[in-house]
Amino acid sequence: MNAPSMVAPTRPAVAPAGVGNPATGGVPQRPNVLSLSIKDQAGLYAAYMPFLARGGIFVPSNRPFRLGEQVFLVLSLLDRPQKYQVQGTVAWITPAGTPMKTPGVGVHLPDDDNGRMLKRAVEEILGKAIESGRPTQTL
Repeated sequence: MNAPSMVAPTRPAVAPAGVGNPATGGVPQRPNVLSLSIKDQAGLYAAYMPFLARGGIFVPSNRPFRLGEQVFLVLSLLDRPQKYQVQGTVAWITPAGTPMKTPGVGVHLPDDDNGRMLKRAVEEILGKAIESGRPTQTL
């Protein structure tokens, strides 16, 4: 009869950002906060990223980001009084110095109620304009 084998627990090779990081005193880091106010439909069209599975918003920024980094986005749309607040993930980076493009990041909307509500609001405002072939901040 064979004795059961013991498997040692594995640990991740790299600790999650902020966890056990001496630079932050071991305290988890809060995500970067991005704020954007889009004043018109043309600006929303240029910022919206419908090619991402849950939709996304391009936010101009000169700050450095990493793909997959968590960010907190506060977004105002046109003249609506509501501010949309979502925690998304950086899915696109346009670095400073890219010819004919604004530097910034594309924030992939989360798969939660806030993300779905924001995606619905954006697509309602844009209507059929989403299908336009006009250039945007990303493509």
